[in-house]
Amino acid sequence: MTTNAVLQLSLALGLLLACVKPLGWHMAQVYSGQAPFFERFFGPFERWLYRAAGLGKCLEMSWRQYAFAVISLSLLSFVAVYALQRVQGWLPLNPAGLPAVSPDSSFNTAVSFTTNTNWQGYGGEATMSDLTQMLALTVQNFVSAAAGMAVLVALIRGFTRSTTNTIGNFWVDVVRGTLYILLPLSTVLAVALVSQGVVQSFSAPHQVTLLEPAVGVDGNLENTQSIAVGPVASQVAIKQLGTNGGGYFNANSAHPLENPTPLSNLLQLLAILLIPAALCHTFGEMVGDRRQGWALLAAMSVVFVPLLVLVVVAEQQGNPVLQNLGVGLAASDVQSGGNMEGKETRFGIVNSSLWAVATTAASNGSVNSMHDSYTPLGGLVPMWLMQLGEVIFGGVGSGLYGLLIFAIVTVFLSGLMVGRTPEYLGKKIGAFEMKMAALAILAPCAMVLLGAAIAVVSPAGTASIFNPGPHGFSEVLYAFSSASNNNGSAFAGLGANTPFYNGMLALTMLVGRFWVMLPVLAIAGSLAAKKTVPAGAGTLPTHTPLFVGLLVAVVVVVGALSFLPALALGPIVEHLSLPKSS
Repeated sequence: MTTNAVLQLSLALGLLLACVKPLGWHMAQVYSGQAPFFERFFGPFERWLYRAAGLGKCLEMSWRQYAFAVISLSLLSFVAVYALQRVQGWLPLNPAGLPAVSPDSSFNTAVSFTTNTNWQGYGGEATMSDLTQMLALTVQNFVSAAAGMAVLVALIRGFTRSTTNTIGNFWVDVVRGTLYILLPLSTVLAVALVSQGVVQSFSAPHQVTLLEPAVGVDGNLENTQSIAVGPVASQVAIKQLGTNGGGYFNANSAHPLENPTPLSNLLQLLAILLIPAALCHTFGEMVGDRRQGWALLAAMSVVFVPLLVLVVVAEQQGNPVLQNLGVGLAASDVQSGGNMEGKETRFGIVNSSLWAVATTAASNGSVNSMHDSYTPLGGLVPMWLMQLGEVIFGGVGSGLYGLLIFAIVTVFLSGLMVGRTPEYLGKKIGAFEMKMAALAILAPCAMVLLGAAIAVVSPAGTASIFNPGPHGFSEVLYAFSSASNNNGSAFAGLGANTPFYNGMLALTMLVGRFWVMLPVLAIAGSLAAKKTVPAGAGTLPTHTPLFVGLLVAVVVVVGALSFLPALALGPIVEHLSLPKSS
């Protein structure tokens, strides 16, 4: 890597780490019922919400009641998002006069935004009205993110409470997470993005005169172009902070009106990783041992940084096919070199690679470059990061509770090796916790492999695979990896907006969200009911480099064993098939 690349990566990661402690502390205060500064402004509104809903702020829930509340909110969200898409043609704030969205696409999108996946099989500016983008998609970006953080907090309470059958109140956790965390951060980020040129408007599409006439889809010369605008900055802010990823425009964060400058790119990139990273410190604060949170953040970083370097190096080396044709791929003062296919020149290889790794590590799914155009190794890394279970940073809440599931498995395996009952944070890990952990880890893996297998052997699945050979298979595998792990990014060479893929991917998203979330809540309830056991001489310390290494090994081995055969049929064989550089 060049010195410039190292400086860019160091700046982004350094700024991220600088924000972890203050934001993590603030979120711990919020979920512990203390946020005095913000409560002066939002406290009356919060209390009014509880009264209007007939809820007592301190009414505690068992894990089953908590899970029922999660499902209820998700079902309500699904119905609302689906209905708004189906009737948008008759609703206001539709300056382009867009018709109703098709039933299968509406179903897929409603599931996608309810599960915090934000998979998009459509072009946003050509499909969704301003009202649908705001009332259905942007609102759901807040709701699904707040729900994920609430489930994490419930699991943390399972570790901190003793001999009780309650883990908090879901509605209170969602309200406080939205009012005191997501809304303030989104407001600040949206204003910053507007200052960089991200549009925020209710205007109709602008008609501009082309400098040179172009041939339209009908074969006739066109002298004007229609440029869509809308309430973009407000949606972009929460799509990044909530690790949602669904873009207002079809080109997502590669669009110049959604991500116009290097500074807007940096702000959005930081927003993707900000809350997932800070929640590690929140965890340490809430369990009363900050070292536990730093250990989890270290485990994430140990996996993230080497994979980031691998992608940058792979993309900077470029495509040997072009090199053999005499195309210069070396970086110089007049060119960036490497593989610039599918990348924006204003971001370059380093920022494109950093975004690709961050968005797939953090369950975000937004893109500022085309992952389908990456080199085989460069495309393998984002795919594998999702297949690890989106636990390397992961989604807001969901990433950390997924990693905590792996931590439970790690202490269980360690206990087997030394012949002691496994313990984590003072709670004995028994058969029930291991069964739930196995379900949470294996269900998404099964949906990826089964879904991809069905797609490549069924006529409906192969009909929209436009690239032959290993790369076509990689596109299908990537799609199901993205859906099952609630990411939302795509290789995009696959025609996914069909009844087959809309239905299959929606089912995969549901399993990936709720077959992880519900076992996590069951574990939270089981742990809260147990006594806290004081650490003894034989207790495995879970804040040491040894535990970090064991945790990373478990995460990587599970990912390797589950997906290596499938990856060998896609990006690995594609890489081995490349000609050698002359």
